[in-house]
Amino acid sequence: MKAAVLHEVNQPLAIEDVSLAKPKAREVLLRTAFAGLCHSDLHFIEGLYPHPLPTVPGHEVAGVVEAVGSDVTHLKPGDHVIGCLSVFCGHCSQCSTGHPNLCENTEVKMLPGQSRRLSWRGGETMHQFLNLSAFAEQMLVHENALVRIDPEVPLDRATLVGCGVITGVGAVFNTARIEAGSTVAVIGCGGVGLASVNGAALAGAERIIAIDRLPSKLEMAKRMGATDTLLAGNDDVAAQVRDMTGGGVHYSFEALGMKETAEQSFAMLRPGGTATIIGMVPYGTKIELHGFDFLRERKIQGSSMGSNRFRVDMPRLLGLWKQGRLHLDHLISGTLKLEEINQGFARLKSGEVVRQLIAFG
Repeated sequence: MKAAVLHEVNQPLAIEDVSLAKPKAREVLLRTAFAGLCHSDLHFIEGLYPHPLPTVPGHEVAGVVEAVGSDVTHLKPGDHVIGCLSVFCGHCSQCSTGHPNLCENTEVKMLPGQSRRLSWRGGETMHQFLNLSAFAEQMLVHENALVRIDPEVPLDRATLVGCGVITGVGAVFNTARIEAGSTVAVIGCGGVGLASVNGAALAGAERIIAIDRLPSKLEMAKRMGATDTLLAGNDDVAAQVRDMTGGGVHYSFEALGMKETAEQSFAMLRPGGTATIIGMVPYGTKIELHGFDFLRERKIQGSSMGSNRFRVDMPRLLGLWKQGRLHLDHLISGTLKLEEINQGFARLKSGEVVRQLIAFG
């Protein structure tokens, strides 16, 4: 099969022939339909997060089941599915206490370099990326990395739910659990940030302030439910938000993964407010906060993939899309062929697009 391979950080992906093993007892082979280009992939491609190489990146994905292992019972060939990097075992301490996105079982949620599902050049190891490797014509994954969906849902829309939307909306509902009538600020209006804006609107936030450096992204945020927009520049963004709200917001969401904006998300809170860091702050980066703010009960927390229970959350999100309340259509900036993936990442890095999808077959 054809796949986009990362051989070296900060180098273009190469289209290579890669082989997959046969499905083991609890594994599923699927035909990839669409895969989204996500900033998380870009972090690994640029070396901001480590991963064994060579690897086939990609993790935001939907497809159709082609074959299943002998012990797989809830999926069958022909099923439409979304893949999720929050693969879970279902019985470790995290899974048993309602946090399957934090599953600790490394036999299921394998660590980087552990999987032997992919190979190339007649048997050499090709490392699987985050238990998925979606930039390929086919995928071999654990059954608990997949959720079956309504076959009437277009697979391009379903793909968006696999990472960006579940991360943004999930951070609002599952991680922060915002209250209706609250004030919210979202820093960064890419795919994840726009999903957070949409999620805050769904949750009944009275005021939603979208913050970005690009006017085009702010216009899109209005379509997703933002009540106010703030064009970030050289001025103190946190001070501007405090002025706009008479003291700060109840909830802030940082969707860029930068030291500066993570610190801003905390500084723009009113006393008792909560900042949620969604973006992937580069590995090893430290953020600095004023200790006095904790005496005012300001809080800061992380969110991993929207604290999801994806087999429950993703079908519900698609239900909201069917109702016209979750705005997936606005997020798609275009579709590409696999061979155009490097151009797609260049556009993503420039900030001119939200979500591009690789279309297979």
